[in-house]
Amino acid sequence: MSKVSVLVVDDASFIRDLVKNCLRNYFPGIRIEDAVNGRKAQALLAREAFDLVLCDWEMPEMSGLELLTWCREQDRLKTLPFIMVTSRGDKENVVQAIQAGVSDFVSKPFTNEQLLTKVKKAFTKAGLLNAVMASAPVRASTGLVNDSLNALTGGKAQVVTPTAASRQAPVAPQVGQTPTGRSQGQLRLPTGIQPCVIKALSLKEALVVVRRSEELPQILASAVLDLEQGERAEVARLNGYLHAIVAYEPKPDSDWLQLTFRFVDQDAEKMNYLSRLIAHGTAQKQFVPGA
Repeated sequence: MSKVSVLVVDDASFIRDLVKNCLRNYFPGIRIEDAVNGRKAQALLAREAFDLVLCDWEMPEMSGLELLTWCREQDRLKTLPFIMVTSRGDKENVVQAIQAGVSDFVSKPFTNEQLLTKVKKAFTKAGLLNAVMASAPVRASTGLVNDSLNALTGGKAQVVTPTAASRQAPVAPQVGQTPTGRSQGQLRLPTGIQPCVIKALSLKEALVVVRRSEELPQILASAVLDLEQGERAEVARLNGYLHAIVAYEPKPDSDWLQLTFRFVDQDAEKMNYLSRLIAHGTAQKQFVPGA
């Protein structure tokens, strides 16, 4: 019997690697191909047979929605399981994808457990789960929230200690106090949504400050940074991962954390948006909690 085949489509290599490592760890016998955008995926789908497509929405050249629409126009691809992996959770986007024939959604950021749940559901509907599970190792349910870290590092994470730059003691904030006069947004992590303040912004990364919560964010965890600007309240959903985490105050019980959020999107529209944010002074040189 031929191997079950999956096509992973995303313009961000980090996300592609995350998905591929997750699937290979759980389904060792699976065959996986990947594509950097919808156009490349279209070429692969035209000449090869796949049992499942996991596809990003926002990509250059051809979006995930355009690829989905094309697939449903092809006789042999009309029923192909197609899961959209996206940070677009707005009602109108969901309706648009459903009308185009999407099979399911995985919201960014996601955990390995969330991704596997959707993939197993798709395999079950297609009658492929028994075949693909035949070669899977027996494992206990871990319920790990930060599996993205384990998938790429084998669980060998290192604690990042505060650097000299992060040891500048800010004015201690009062409980419930929100920093004013700063650019704000929200960071969507596998553990939940956290309001954040943008300390600095470039085309490659953002330095954001968040209030410490009971469950600390993890290095290499995938995330989505939502930024809003302008009178039209335009929102950019920027996909990325946590590259570094330091305590903002020079003490072990610091109430504030500084996160280095690296962007993984290659979409020209998002890069243009970032450029406009930078030009309008979204990046901040100083951050004083409670200022």
